[in-house]
Amino acid sequence: MELRTALLGGGSWGTTVASLVARDTPVKIWARDAATVNEINTRHTNEKYLPGVKLPQNLQAVATIEEALEDIDVLVMGVPSQGFRGVLEEVEPHLRAWVPVISLTKGLERDTGLRMTQIIEEVLPGHPVGVLTGPNLAREIMAGQAAASVIAMEDDIIVRELQSLFRSGLFRVYTNNDVIGCELGGVLKNIIAIAVGMGDGQGAGDNTRSALITRGLAEMTRLGTAMGGREQTFAGLAGMGDMIATCTSPQSRNRHVGVELGKGRKLDDIIDEMVMVAEGVKSAPTVIALAEQYGIDMPIARDVYNVISQGGTARQAFRGLLRVQPGAESEPG
Repeated sequence: MELRTALLGGGSWGTTVASLVARDTPVKIWARDAATVNEINTRHTNEKYLPGVKLPQNLQAVATIEEALEDIDVLVMGVPSQGFRGVLEEVEPHLRAWVPVISLTKGLERDTGLRMTQIIEEVLPGHPVGVLTGPNLAREIMAGQAAASVIAMEDDIIVRELQSLFRSGLFRVYTNNDVIGCELGGVLKNIIAIAVGMGDGQGAGDNTRSALITRGLAEMTRLGTAMGGREQTFAGLAGMGDMIATCTSPQSRNRHVGVELGKGRKLDDIIDEMVMVAEGVKSAPTVIALAEQYGIDMPIARDVYNVISQGGTARQAFRGLLRVQPGAESEPG
C-alpha cells in the first residue's frame, strides 16, 4: 500500500529524505522559500542546499502547509529545532487523526529542553511519534552511496511499515523501539563534533580526534541513559555511527563550526556565512542544563559550551582537556 507522505522542511536532509521516499510513493515537500518551491517543481533541483543534485521528477513541492497535509498518511518533520513547535502548531488544524509524525531534527528546544518527539506529543496528542536518525550525510546519499539509518518508534507494527517507506536502494533502515536513546544520540553527538572540530582547527592529530570521540561517546551515554535511553543504543547507528560521521566528515556542519573556532574565528562570523543550521550550537546550553539537572559530568560538552556561550576560546578549551586528571576509563573525565 502506498503511504502518501508530506515532508515539511526544504533543507538538505529534508529534501534528501523526500527524494528517497518519492522513489516508491507520492510525496509533497513544503518549504518556506517560494523560490525553492518553484525550483523543485520546475527544475527538479535545490541548489541552495544540494548543489548539482537532480531530484526525482515526481517530487512535488507546495507553498502552504495546508496543501502539503491534504489526504496524507505520514508526516515527516525536517524543520530546525527552534522553529519546530511553531510549524507543528500550524500543522495541528489540518492533520487527520492518527497520522504518524516522524522527526528528522537532531536538536532540543532551547527554553524547555524537550526533544522533538516530546514536542510532537504536546502539540499533536494521539499521533504515533518517531525519529529517523543515524550517520546520514545528505550529499553522499543523493550520490547513491550506501548508508544506514534507524527509525525509532514504540509501536512495533507501525515502525515496520515505516521502515519499508524510508528504505530505498542502498539506503538501509533498521528499527529500534528506544526513541529516547536514538533521539538523544542525534542531539549529543553534535556537541562532541564541535569539540573534535576545535581540535582539528588547531592542528590536533588522529590520536586526539580518536580520544575525543571515545570520551565524548562516554559522556553521551552517561547523560542519555540517565534520561531514559538504553546503553546499547549509543553503541549503534544512532550513537557511535552518527558520532563518527559527524566528527570526521568535511560535510559536517557542527565539525565545521569547531574547525573555524579552532582557527580563532568568532562564532557569529562563522554562523553568518553558513547556509544550514549547526544544531550543536543551539543545543549546547540546553545539554549542559540537562547534565546539571541529572548530575552528570560532561567535561568535553562543558568546554564546548564555554566557548559558544561563555566567551571562552578553543585554545583554552583544548588546554583544559589536557589538564584533566584521568581516573579509571569507566569514570567521568
